Amino acid sequence: MSLFHDKIDGVPQFVSYFPAVHRAMQHFGGQAVPKQVYAFIAEHEGLTAEDIAHKNKNGGPTFENRAAWARFYMTKAGWMYAPKHGIWALSEDGVKAKELSLEHAVAMFKSVATKLKGHEEDVSVPEDVEPETAQYWFVGAAWDNNDQMSRFLSEGIWQNGHEHKFSDLVRGMKPGDRIAIKSSFVRKHNLPFDNKGVRISGMKIKATGVITRNHGDGRTVDVAWQVPVEQPREWYFYTYRTTVSRARVEDEGLACKLVAFVFDGAAQDYDFFMSYPYWRDRFVSPDADALSQENSESSEDLLDEEEQTSVAAVYDIGDIVTEGCFMQEAALHSILGLWRAKKNLILQGPPGTGKTWLAKRLAKALIGLKTVPDEQLRVVQFHPALSYEDFVRGYRPGGDGRLTLTDGVFLQVVQAAIAQPDMEHVLVIEEINRGNPAQVLGEMLTLLESSKRSRADAIELAYSKARGEKVYVPENLYVIGTMNVADRSLALVDLALRRRFAFVNLVPNLNEAWQQWCGSKGLNATAIDHIQSRMQSLNEEIAADRALGPQFQIGHSYVTPHEHVHDSQKWFSDIVRSEISSLLHEYWFDTPQRADEAIAQLLKLG
Repeated sequence: MSLFHDKIDGVPQFVSYFPAVHRAMQHFGGQAVPKQVYAFIAEHEGLTAEDIAHKNKNGGPTFENRAAWARFYMTKAGWMYAPKHGIWALSEDGVKAKELSLEHAVAMFKSVATKLKGHEEDVSVPEDVEPETAQYWFVGAAWDNNDQMSRFLSEGIWQNGHEHKFSDLVRGMKPGDRIAIKSSFVRKHNLPFDNKGVRISGMKIKATGVITRNHGDGRTVDVAWQVPVEQPREWYFYTYRTTVSRARVEDEGLACKLVAFVFDGAAQDYDFFMSYPYWRDRFVSPDADALSQENSESSEDLLDEEEQTSVAAVYDIGDIVTEGCFMQEAALHSILGLWRAKKNLILQGPPGTGKTWLAKRLAKALIGLKTVPDEQLRVVQFHPALSYEDFVRGYRPGGDGRLTLTDGVFLQVVQAAIAQPDMEHVLVIEEINRGNPAQVLGEMLTLLESSKRSRADAIELAYSKARGEKVYVPENLYVIGTMNVADRSLALVDLALRRRFAFVNLVPNLNEAWQQWCGSKGLNATAIDHIQSRMQSLNEEIAADRALGPQFQIGHSYVTPHEHVHDSQKWFSDIVRSEISSLLHEYWFDTPQRADEAIAQLLKLG
């Protein structure tokens, strides 16, 4: 019969490809990549040139699509499996069978289809479905604490219950993608491995299926659900806590092991995860203080703590403005968007423009949490003595007196971000221009580029812990630095960072928002006008000085009160004498009388 044209009644066209795929796999010794199987079928199974050239709705070869669907159902039937992402293999049953008849293929398909759909009607699959290029989605099924899973399974759908969240991700789901309903939890007891009394994150996999249609509304997809098992399978360590997450199997890393566990029935290798640096440091060898806290039992410790992560951001741009930022919300949104796109951002400006203050709050807005766990937000400061060995990896004295190859802050952050793929991680680098970035970052300076954020771009480090070890920076790690443009070393740093970082200039901002803030802190209108006019005049003088320039202006942070002010004049006088005075004398060290005159102008009443 013709694979391409002769249809078997009651089943999709691709069922006729079951025997062809089986023959191709036997030809290659039971294991092959998809392209080998397609080439064999094109050459040996009677397809014409027109058949091979025929395209489906997605523009891919129709015969390849049908072969991929044949492999999908044969895998579900136990005749094939995936030893590795992108590799097809015959199972023991597939190897033993000398041939696969069409009658057996039809029976195999109907058996699997019954499990997937729950009935034998309407088991056809659209020809624009592409199972071999599938993405893998992990989704929640609870809205407002109401479990929708039963409805999803009975109606053959999955829905996003949040009108303004995750819509872009849902629109990215396509026919042929695999989907799993999960719930997240944290457990301390009764684990299938020795967790040393430390809480472990996990996921319960409740149901899996194949997406057959996307409604395009950012909310609903049709799904061919597989009949769920009575007891959900449990997966530990590498988990997704947000409502919608995509497993990045293209990186061939931890996500591939999760996908094999969920969709191919593989077992989880607990030893592998416990030896992974992120979990090894936290779960295998916890410090004494952590163990003491974790071992303080309570009634809650004996239970799973199901946690459907809140989708409402508890910290955003509006909170930054409320806390005392004098920039417009639109400008802050623009900065945040630039940072998301570039992955790396530097806030540069004169002293006192709130660079560090804003960097930490932008980090919280990016993550979406007002209180961010330490492992998600790390803050370091560069200085002239900082080295690659300190920041990335190097030899340090161990407890036994020997030198031990130890990961620095940067690699610790990288490992945490890889281990928590659905959570943004931020590294704040203060005074980034006080170190030598090329020296401190080494190979990481290349890997930081937004276009190189994948395992495919991984490279070996100067210090390797294992032969062939390679490192990459994941997409969910964001770096933000601060740079004082009055620092004379700026030119050197700028050359090293310009291509990898986006730069945002901050300026002294004594605007209306600043005035309102000062008024809310007790400064009277006269004092506010006085401070504003005198500081603006001083900054104009500094900017016009050829030996200084705009980068030496004095920022608004110097004259922004953080607590309630009872005596406006005394408060400003104290700031001038204790902070601004020394700065001006440093600026005009060769003409101290000029500094004295500027200080007198600031303090002058009326």
